Amino acid sequence: MIRELKQVKKLESAFERFLFLSRWLSAPIYVALVISMVLLVFKALKQLWDLASNILVTDDSGIIVGVLSIVDISLIVNLLIIIIFSGYENFISKMDDLHGHADRPDWMGHVGFTDLKIKLIGSIVAISGIELLKGFMDVKDLSDRDLMWMVGIHITFVVSGVLYAVMDKFNHKAH
Repeated sequence: MIRELKQVKKLESAFERFLFLSRWLSAPIYVALVISMVLLVFKALKQLWDLASNILVTDDSGIIVGVLSIVDISLIVNLLIIIIFSGYENFISKMDDLHGHADRPDWMGHVGFTDLKIKLIGSIVAISGIELLKGFMDVKDLSDRDLMWMVGIHITFVVSGVLYAVMDKFNHKAH
């Protein structure tokens, strides 16, 4: 009986080690996100090139839309950085070698899963707001239906973000 119990415990321990090691399966996804950031850098540079090369023939709203597109890309890249660093540190491994690095962001190692979701929702609302602003800058090219959908989707993101923040606040009070 004791021998069987030891064998079960050994099997359980091996299974738990296997599950623990499986967290590394998400590492290639973080590599894919880094590659996505590289692609977004090229997209921002292309947008800048288009903006600069057409500066003499582009009206003010075209310049604003071009700049907003670059701001939009910047927000997405910042969001990816937060997701990559906090996801890696929360779910895969601590970046112990970088704790003393002078350029290490203050929030690294302190953004938990709940904080990450709040930052994600906030970033989605900001990105949606920029897309909505770009739509209003080119209002002549959009139908009323398109604008209505853009406003509706943005309001949905805003309401979802507020509701999530309220639920998080209630959850913190409960603990």
